[in-house]
Amino acid sequence: MHIDGHCHCGAIQYEAEIDPDNVAICHCTDCQHLTGSVYRVTVSVPKADFRITAGEPKTYTKIGDNGRTRFQMFCGNCGSPIYTTGTDEDAEEIGIRWGNISQRRALAPNHQIWCSSAANWFGERDALPGQERD
Repeated sequence: MHIDGHCHCGAIQYEAEIDPDNVAICHCTDCQHLTGSVYRVTVSVPKADFRITAGEPKTYTKIGDNGRTRFQMFCGNCGSPIYTTGTDEDAEEIGIRWGNISQRRALAPNHQIWCSSAANWFGERDALPGQERD
């Protein structure tokens, strides 16, 4: 599926070819902190299938709850999270942030990770297959 998206102010724009089955919820405490919310929804895609078409995101480097280095890419103007990537085995994968995808309503999550950190207010942990960690 072809998607496109942009940050809130429009300075960063991108496009990608994705598999709609690669949409996941992450409940890790990093995602909770970085979004200011209960979880984050991400679409995973091979790096070769993702392209920035306008702007240049800023990078925040974070060591994840699992000990792996994560690069959080965001707009320096409006602060919108755009995508994440990593090092080593994670370097060839992009995690596009669901909220800035133009076609987001067609992309429902089908699995979840870091369920051990979930705030299970509405039965989120029971709604989809999931892993305690990643």
